[in-house]
Amino acid sequence: MCVSHGKPRLLWCAVVLLACLPFLNGCGEKGEEVIVYISADEYVAREVVRAFEDETGIRVRFVGDTEAQKTTGLVERLRAERDNPQADAFWSSEVFLTIALADEGVLTPYESPIAIDWPETFRDANSYWYGLAARGRVIVYAPDRVPEAHRPRTWQDLTNERFRGRIVMADPRFGTTGGHFAAKKVFWGDEVYTEFLHGLAANETRLLASGNAGVVRAVADGEADVGMTDTDDVWAAQAQGLNVELIFPDHAEGDERSTGIGTLLIPNTVAIVAGGPKPENAAAFVDFMLAGQAERILAETVSGNTPVRPGLAAEYPDSDIPDPLAVDFHEVAAAFEDAVSQAMRILRDGEER
Repeated sequence: MCVSHGKPRLLWCAVVLLACLPFLNGCGEKGEEVIVYISADEYVAREVVRAFEDETGIRVRFVGDTEAQKTTGLVERLRAERDNPQADAFWSSEVFLTIALADEGVLTPYESPIAIDWPETFRDANSYWYGLAARGRVIVYAPDRVPEAHRPRTWQDLTNERFRGRIVMADPRFGTTGGHFAAKKVFWGDEVYTEFLHGLAANETRLLASGNAGVVRAVADGEADVGMTDTDDVWAAQAQGLNVELIFPDHAEGDERSTGIGTLLIPNTVAIVAGGPKPENAAAFVDFMLAGQAERILAETVSGNTPVRPGLAAEYPDSDIPDPLAVDFHEVAAAFEDAVSQAMRILRDGEER
C-alpha cells in the first residue's frame, strides 16, 4: 500500500500503479500466466515453454512429473482436482490417458483455429485433445551382444528363449508401455496377447521402475541385451555416446505388401482442463503447440519426435517412422486397464496359464 504525507510521494505511487496496469490487476499480484501440467521430459519441455513465453508474453507455471510416474501421476492429480481445477492446460507425453480424462469430463473441448486441417488420427473428433510430435515404440538392443541374425524382427520374437533373463521393460502402469500393451491386445486379440505375456514371463522379463530411459540404460550397462522403449530414449542415449541401437519391429509377420503392422506411434497430446483458472491463456498455449514451432523444437532436440502437422514431417526425414501400426487410439484407451492388469498379473505375480 502507498502511504505518504507529501505530493512527491503520492506522484511516485501513481507512476508505479500506472506501470502495473498493463500486466496486473493490482500491484503485488502476478501478471498473465498459464498453469500447465507437463509429463514430457523437462529438458525438452523447457525449450517449448520458453518459446511460448517469448512469443506471447504469458508466463508458464510448469508442473512436471517424475520419470518413474511418467504421466500417471499428473493424470491422478487432475482427477483429484476435478472439483477445484488448478491447471489450465495439460501437455501429456502420450494419448491414451488423455482420452480417459476426456471421457471422464476432466477436459473441455476447444476448436483451435490452428488445427483446421489437422490429421484425424491425431485429434479428438469433438476437439477435446490434439496429438502432435509422435514417438515410436521400439526395441533397444546392445549391438555388441546381439548378433544380427538374432535381432528380433517382430515383437513376438522377444519370446524366443535365446533372450531368457536378458529382457527389460518399464512398469506398464506408467508411461507409454501400458498404452503399447493395450495396443497389442487390440491389434492381436486376447488369445495372441495372452500368449505373448506368458512368453515374456517364461523369458524372465524384468519390470523396471526407472521408466523407458531406465530400460535403455540397463541395456547400455550390460544388465540386459534387449528392452522395450521409445525412440526418443534411444536417440538421447546415442547422443550421450552409449552403445545402443534400435529396431522398428512389426506386430505381425508380413510380406512386402503388408501395411499397418509396423511401429506404434504415440503422440504427445495437448488439451484444456475443464474449469481451469485461465481458459483464454490455455487456448493460447494449445494454439502455440499446434502452430509448428513446438513440433520443430521437439524434432530438432535429441528426442527427435516425428511431426504430425501436415507438410512438416517432410522437413525431418531422419525422424520418419516406417509403417505406423493401424490401430484406433480410442479402442486402445478402452482396453488400457484390462491390458495392464493382465500384464501385471502374469509378469509380476506369475499368474499360471
